[in-house]
Formats: sequence, structure tokens, C-alpha cells
Amino acid sequence: MTLTSVEICAGAGGQALGLEQAGFEHTCLVEIDSDAVATLRMNRPRWNVHQADLLNWQPPKSLERPDLLAGGVPCPPFSLAGKQLGPADDRNLFPRAIELTQILNPRAVMLENVRGIMGRNFADYRSAIVDSFISLGYRVSWELVTSADFGVPQLRPRAVLVALKDGEADFEFPSGDTSLRVPVGPILKDEMASLGWEGATRWAESADAIAPTLVGGSKKHGGADLGPTRARQAWERLGVDGRGLADTPPAPGFVGLPRLTVSMAALVQGFPTEWRIAGRKTSAYRQVGNAFPPPVAKAIGTRIAEALNGTQPNNAESGATSISRPSDRQRNFGDKQSGRPVKCRQEPEVVNQIR
Repeated sequence: MTLTSVEICAGAGGQALGLEQAGFEHTCLVEIDSDAVATLRMNRPRWNVHQADLLNWQPPKSLERPDLLAGGVPCPPFSLAGKQLGPADDRNLFPRAIELTQILNPRAVMLENVRGIMGRNFADYRSAIVDSFISLGYRVSWELVTSADFGVPQLRPRAVLVALKDGEADFEFPSGDTSLRVPVGPILKDEMASLGWEGATRWAESADAIAPTLVGGSKKHGGADLGPTRARQAWERLGVDGRGLADTPPAPGFVGLPRLTVSMAALVQGFPTEWRIAGRKTSAYRQVGNAFPPPVAKAIGTRIAEALNGTQPNNAESGATSISRPSDRQRNFGDKQSGRPVKCRQEPEVVNQIR
């Protein structure tokens, strides 16, 4: 059975690609950035991509009642690298995502954000988001997932919200597997050697650890480099100069620490080699650095599809965390009638343990 999806804040298409691989057919993708729109159209000409400000975008009635509403709402309000203004930040699009949920009435919702939203200082806001979805007839849960546990060669912890309409089958988050972790060296070896650099094999052998989280920056702050000092130091330990990006892979005779190219950064995010990124270097890297890794989106999307198709595996057998049936709502989500606080799935203490 083909499942339909509407994607908001689609960016470079990491989440959209993963959901496509999970079996979803995108009826519409909304993105404001012109270069990201070009990226989407270049890689998937058949996708229905709308360039629009989400705050002003009015979905046509033909899009109503999709199987899934998905998106990566902007992360600066909650990013550990920013001021963490949260709901007071004018870039916070969670309220608009909830409005669109009410308008479109999807069977399921999937929203991803940075791990910072799982912090103690945003507990009340998370509860308010959960209450909003409950009032619309959804069962909802948060999970902090580590991208490395899904075969992505970087840590990249992400907070993911999944909500299913009351009456749909149970949903289980995929648990991930540390045995799937891969070092960055083998992933980038072929690209490092693509112009004939003699040191590529030795470099790949020494880059034997998982990469730090890529930081894409924003249009106001952050250029084409691999993040703040701490991140650049971690990249240096992997044999990469993180002070900037290269236009091309290292050439024959190159000596020193190579820099990543945009294509290499895309591989670190889990994009396939054939996925192209439009725009100049800084814009292209920003798209890649802010993307949701396709393998993680595929894993979660597959579980959502299983729930919507009624083929979800048994909780006890899988060991995964789940969104319970409506009869269990009070136990899992708090009692909205009494005003008791809603407890999200991931405690702040656990968040702080992940580097």
C-alpha cells in the first residue's frame, strides 16, 4: 500500500529521501531556501516542491488527509550552539507545524529537531506541544536518537517527535544498534582518493573513529567550516582540517591535513553518492550540515509505515520504545484533565550524557 507524505522545511531532502526509501510518496514538499529548492528539484524532478515561507503557505485542499506530515522545523531556538530562546524565538515553527496538523489532519506526524529541545529548560514547552497534539486526537512521544546507531558515521543526536492519530496501530521507535557504528575513514576513502591522492588509504586507516556532529550554521552566523573550536579539534584528531571546506578532494602530492568537500560532508550525513547539492559552497554546506540523515529517517519512517499498515512488530520482541494505545494515554502522557505534567520519553539526564 502506497503511503502519502507532506514534507515541511524540507531542506536538502535528507528526511524526504529517507521517507521515500521507507515507502512514502511525497505529494508536496515545502522549503523557503532557493538553493535547497534547487537541490530537491535537481535530484527528484518529479517531486512537487513548493518554494514558500511556511508561515504564509496555505496548503490546498487536495493535500488534506495525508498519511504523514513530516519535517525538520528550524533548530536555532533550541540549539546548544545558539542562545536557546526556545518558543520566544521568531524562528520557532513548532506552532505552525501544529496548525498544519490541524488543517491537514494527517494520520501521523514526524518532526525532528536538535537535542537541545530535550533539555530541562524546555520541559514545559515540550509538555505544551504534547498537549496540543493530544487535543487534536493524537498519541505522541519524543525520542532522542543517535545517528551513529543507524550506520551514519557521526554521532548527531536528534530529538524526534512522532504522533499517531487515535485509532491507529501502536508505533515503536527503532532502537538503533551500536554494532552498526562505522568510522568516518572508510566512508570517505574513495572520495579522498578520487583525484589520485596517494595518502588516501593511509588517511582512511587513521580516521578510525566516528565523526563529531556536523554543524551547518545559519545565514546570519556560521560559514563553511566544521563548527566551533571543540568540533574542529575533534576533526583534527581524525586527520581533517576543520577550519574550512575544500573545493575539490586532495590532488596527487598533497601534504598535510585534507579538508572536507561538500560532497564528503554529504557522505558523513548518510546521503548517497549520487545526491547532488545546489548552490555555492557555503550555501551547499549549510544545506548538508542542517540535514536529517536519510538512514535515520528511513528507519523511523519504516516503523511509522508499519504502524499505519498494521504490521508493527511486537513490543516485547523488539525491545523498542513505543507510543501506546489510547487506553494507555494517562500512564504514558499524563492526565490532561487533572493538569498533571506530561512526561516526555527522554529524560534530560540522559541527554546530558551524550557528547
